[in-house]
Amino acid sequence: MRTGIIMAVTPEDRRRLDAVVRDRNAPQKHVWRARIVLLTADGLGTNAIMRETGKSKTCVWRWQERFAEAGVEGLLRDKTRPSRIPPLEAAVVDRVVALTLADPPTEATHWTGAMMAKAIGISVSSVQRIWRSHGLQPHRVRQFKLSNDPDFVAKLRDVVGLYVDPPAHAVVLSVDEKSQIQALDRTQPGLPLKKGRAGTMTHDYKRHGTTTLFAALNVLDGTVVGRNMQRHRHQEFIRFLNTVERQVPVGKVVHVILDNYAAHKHPKVRAWLDRHSRVTFHFVPTSCSWLNAVEGFFAKLTKRRLKRGVFRSIVDLQAAINRFLDEHNTEPKPFVWTADPDKIIAAVRRGHQTLESIH
Repeated sequence: MRTGIIMAVTPEDRRRLDAVVRDRNAPQKHVWRARIVLLTADGLGTNAIMRETGKSKTCVWRWQERFAEAGVEGLLRDKTRPSRIPPLEAAVVDRVVALTLADPPTEATHWTGAMMAKAIGISVSSVQRIWRSHGLQPHRVRQFKLSNDPDFVAKLRDVVGLYVDPPAHAVVLSVDEKSQIQALDRTQPGLPLKKGRAGTMTHDYKRHGTTTLFAALNVLDGTVVGRNMQRHRHQEFIRFLNTVERQVPVGKVVHVILDNYAAHKHPKVRAWLDRHSRVTFHFVPTSCSWLNAVEGFFAKLTKRRLKRGVFRSIVDLQAAINRFLDEHNTEPKPFVWTADPDKIIAAVRRGHQTLESIH
């Protein structure tokens, strides 16, 4: 039998232990550990401490010894215990990393945790820990497209220059079309959003045709001129240009930023451009649609109005788009370009160099 022990507690330690006991937000395991020490310092025996705290004899002895060894700090932390599972050998970890960076031997595009665990002979959780520690995510892929335009640098600086420092007495318009917008109607009505449940929508749908939205974003004030048309040929593009040109005040020079779609370079479009001397086209480099500011408006339209919309006809779809345009133009925000063109050029060059070195 263990006899009663006498524990000397300094005034500073007692203040800290009392603070832990009184703290309503302190973890309960810290509270009863502090009480064990305080009761011991007050001269209570082991059986009395067991009755007061509701803990076992070995538990009381353990925390008395811990306080004697490490003081108050020893009560506020748990000792780390070695894992019952031995760590993986470095050779196994290196093999997992090497296989992950290579193509799997089966008819699969990438490794999965189960495939790797079976190939190496370890658990799936071990594979996932190795991937996490090495920053490997074989299930993910990032899409990219590098421009092969020989005039990439000149076109990039031209377009960014219009965004950052537009000419005086001029209007800068970012023009493009969003084609094949489908009027989709759901086969069954969905359920509304409520607490604890997301709104529902059937995965299947009925098609009621498509429309094309021609849009021109005014970079200076953020307003958008839009027009719905059934097709997106050069004829429709010319009609849209006439609409935009009529809305620009007389005496203003118009700079139009647009991509390299064939309809934008049609001979009849070039003839229209010759007849309207105040309009100048600025083409973004090939494979650089992200450089066209109006793409941001199209993304906003898709996310907020089209993706979860229900349209029972083309007229219904076009009316919804027109309402969205009106709401956008009530509180427009000017387009602000923030990226450094030099960094973009350097990144594209690094991309080309990396691809050439690998392939």
